[in-house]
Amino acid sequence: MQKDSVQRTVLVALVVCLACSVLVSGAAVALSSVQKENKRLDKMKNILIAGGLYEPAQDIRSVYKNKVTPLLVELDTGRIIGEGQYPEGIQAENYDLKKVASDPTLGRSVDPSEDIAKIRNRPKYIFVYEVIENGNLQKVILPIYGYGLWSTLYGFISLGSDLQTIQGITYYEHGETPGLGGEVENPRWMGLWKGKKAFYESGDVAISVIKGSVDPNSPQAQYQVDGLSGATITTRGVHNMLHYWLGDNGYGRLIETLKQGGTRG
Repeated sequence: MQKDSVQRTVLVALVVCLACSVLVSGAAVALSSVQKENKRLDKMKNILIAGGLYEPAQDIRSVYKNKVTPLLVELDTGRIIGEGQYPEGIQAENYDLKKVASDPTLGRSVDPSEDIAKIRNRPKYIFVYEVIENGNLQKVILPIYGYGLWSTLYGFISLGSDLQTIQGITYYEHGETPGLGGEVENPRWMGLWKGKKAFYESGDVAISVIKGSVDPNSPQAQYQVDGLSGATITTRGVHNMLHYWLGDNGYGRLIETLKQGGTRG
C-alpha cells in the first residue's frame, strides 16, 4: 500500500476514530458515578436553598442529613408512606422525578382539563422534604414543575410551619431565555417570595405572579409576586404551576394531612 494512497488515509482515519471512541466511552463510564453524585448534590443544594438552609461555606451533605427528612407521599390521597412500605421501584437516594412521572406503573397522565401547568404526566408518589426542629415541623419543601415558554421548569418551593407562608423558591433546571424567563434563577426575584402567603384563609390557592410590579399598598400584596420583565409567558407558567401543585390535584391533600399532624400509612 502506498504511503499517501486513499486506502491508507481511510485506514488511518478509521483507526483514529476507533481510538477516540474508545477513549470517550471509557471517560463516560469512568465519570458516570461522578456525574450522578454531582447531580445528587445539586438537588440537595436546591432543596436547602428553597428551605432557606443553604450556606456556601457549609458542607451540603452534612446540612441536608441533619436538617432535612424526605417523606414519600401518595399524591392522590395525601398519605405519607412509611419507609418500609415504599412501592417497588421507589428509593429516596436515586428518585428521578422525570422517570417516575413517565413510568406506566409509578406515574399517571394528567387530564388535559386539569393540566394548567402543562406537565402531561405526574408521579403517583413523590418525595417532599420536612425540616423538623425540637420535634416540630418548621418547613416543608415541595418539588414543583411546569411549562414556561420554551421548556419545563423544575424547582422547589417551601412553606413555613403554618403551611401557608412561603419561605423560599428555587428553580434548578429550565431552558428559558437568559435575561428574560431565565430570571427565575435571579436571587433578587427569588427573594421576593419569602413571607408571601400561598393561600387565602378559606384554603384556596392565593399566590399570584402578576404582570409588572406589586403595589405594596394593595391588600392583595401579601399574595402577589412581581412578574418577570419581558417574560409574560414564563411568568404565566410559574403562576399556573404553583396553582396546580398547591391545589387539590397537587399537594392539597398532603397539606391537609400535615395540618392534622401527619399520618404514615
